[in-house]
Amino acid sequence: MGDTPPREAHPRGRVLTAVHAHKSGREPWGVDARSLLWQGLGMLTPTSEQLACLEGFERVAFRFSDFFHRNPTANKVAMKYLSTFGASWVDLATRKLRYVQGTEHIRNLRPERGVVLVANHRSFFDLYVTSSVMFHEARWIEHMCFPVRSNFFYEGLAGVAVNMVMSAMAMYPPILRDTNRKAFNQYAVDVMVEMAKQRGTLLGFHPEGTRGKGANPYELLPAHSGVGQIVRLARPVVIPAFILGLCNDFPRQIKGNFDGTGEPVTLTFGPPVDLGSLLDEEPKLRTFKKIAEILRSKIAELGEQDKILRKRLGLPSKEPALTADSTCTGSASPG
Repeated sequence: MGDTPPREAHPRGRVLTAVHAHKSGREPWGVDARSLLWQGLGMLTPTSEQLACLEGFERVAFRFSDFFHRNPTANKVAMKYLSTFGASWVDLATRKLRYVQGTEHIRNLRPERGVVLVANHRSFFDLYVTSSVMFHEARWIEHMCFPVRSNFFYEGLAGVAVNMVMSAMAMYPPILRDTNRKAFNQYAVDVMVEMAKQRGTLLGFHPEGTRGKGANPYELLPAHSGVGQIVRLARPVVIPAFILGLCNDFPRQIKGNFDGTGEPVTLTFGPPVDLGSLLDEEPKLRTFKKIAEILRSKIAELGEQDKILRKRLGLPSKEPALTADSTCTGSASPG
C-alpha cells in the first residue's frame, strides 16, 4: 500500500485542540496537559536581549508569526487551514506526478512526543509536498513549524504573504544568518527543543541546511549539527524522507502536473530512526554532529530506495550517469 501513488481519497489530518485543563492535568479530547504547553500556556518567550537582535520589519514579522504559534485560537485556525485547503491544493497540484512509498510509517505512528521530519533538499517546495502527504496520512498533527532563514520570509511584506498563504505562518522560527545576532538563534533552538518534546508537534528540517544543486541528486551535502542538537535535547520521534522531482519554478511545476509535461515526483518515507545510546551521550557539539550525520545517512538510504522505485515503475532515472541533469521538464507521468 505504501508503494501506491496517493490517487484515492485520504483521511484528512485531524486537528486536536484543547486550551483548558492545564492546571488540573485532565485529558480533554485525548490530549494530555503536556501537549498544551506549545499552545501558549508554557511556550518560551524571547528575552528583551534576544528580541533586540531583530531589526525593523523583522521584529514585526516575528511578532505576527509568533502569534499563530502562541495563541491557541490562532493556531487552531492555522491548522484547520493547513489540514484542509493547504494540504488539498498541494495534493491537487502534484497528484498526477507524485509517487509515494513508506506512508505506513506515518499512519502507524502514535507518538507520545513531538515528531521531527528530516528530508533532503533539492527544491523550495520539498517540505510543502512532504507535509501535505503527512497531513493526509496522520491523525496526530496538532502543531507544525519549519525553521527558516529570516531573509525573505521575515524581511519584507512579500515574504510574510508567502508564509501566510503557503503555510499559515508555519515557517517558524526565523534563523538569523548574521553571527552578531546569534543570541536570537539561541531562543530559536530553545523553543524548538520545547516544541519537539510535546505530543502533536511536527517540526521539519533539512539537515543539509541548504539546497543541493549538484548533478547527482542522491549525493547529499554534509549535515549541519543544528538538527542533531534539537534531537539530542528533545528526544523526539524522527522520521526520515527522501523526495525528488520537484523544480523551483512554481507556475511551471503546477502546469507540468496538469498538462503531463512535469517530471515524476517520488517521495519515500522511512521508519523512525533508532539513535540508541547516542541520546544518552553528553550534549555537546561532537554528539550533535554524530546524530546529524546518522540522520543524513538514513535519508541517503531512502535515496537508494528511490532509485529502486523509479526503476520498478519505469520512471526516468535521475542518476547522472544515466540521464542528463534536468531542472523541471520530463515526458513521463503516472500511468
